[in-house]
Amino acid sequence: MNVKLRLLVIEDHREIGDMLVEYFESVGYELEWATDGVMALHLLGLTAFDLIILDVNLPKMDGVKLCGAIRQQLKLDTPIVMLTARDTVDDRIAGLDAGADDYLCKPFDLRELHSRIKAQCRRASGSIAKTRYAIGPLLLDTEQQQATRDGKLLALTPTTYQILHTLVDAYPKVVSRKRLEQILWGDQVTESDALRSHLYTLRQVLDKPFTYPMIETLPGRGIKLRGESLPLAGSKQDDHPELALASTNTDRLP
Repeated sequence: MNVKLRLLVIEDHREIGDMLVEYFESVGYELEWATDGVMALHLLGLTAFDLIILDVNLPKMDGVKLCGAIRQQLKLDTPIVMLTARDTVDDRIAGLDAGADDYLCKPFDLRELHSRIKAQCRRASGSIAKTRYAIGPLLLDTEQQQATRDGKLLALTPTTYQILHTLVDAYPKVVSRKRLEQILWGDQVTESDALRSHLYTLRQVLDKPFTYPMIETLPGRGIKLRGESLPLAGSKQDDHPELALASTNTDRLP
């Protein structure tokens, strides 16, 4: 299955931004483009990305400070490749110390940037030694490809397991329906209600037997997991209502 990488480009220079978007969309990536640090933090709070391309010279918040905010405030370990015209050793050290994974000076070759992005994504996917992830009462074991809630083994199909794995990996962020469809079926055409049917099946296993639902639908945005029960006054679990947000942290077990 060929899953598209999702990149966030943070670049205020219009020509460079256009060039990056055009090139990486042409090789099959999905992109979002932010022109300043405030917009970037907003996008990072809404959805998960595979890699961030970050310019240093940005309005409102420079790239080094933004990089630090991504690591310290948002607690994201998403790979970051910095782009900058600053090429001194001190500048590179500042970027790397702030949390960047790689540093490329302008002007740069798009093929080299592409190669560095692929290398960072390979490292990110291959360096995760942990195979168990806990979110509230949910424990996902990626090595065994099974999950439990409150210690009870969940009867997952291969498709519902993949959906749950995707939601756990993105937690606490929202995953769009388009992203889920891309992960499940790539570019293959599917029935319009196929994803809805699989989400219903997953809810019957993950949510229905328990005291509160963990799958949350945000209309117009997508699906996410929440880790603890919240008051659901006037709402019902069936047919995916918008639920209140939970601000719990993922406990990643060794």
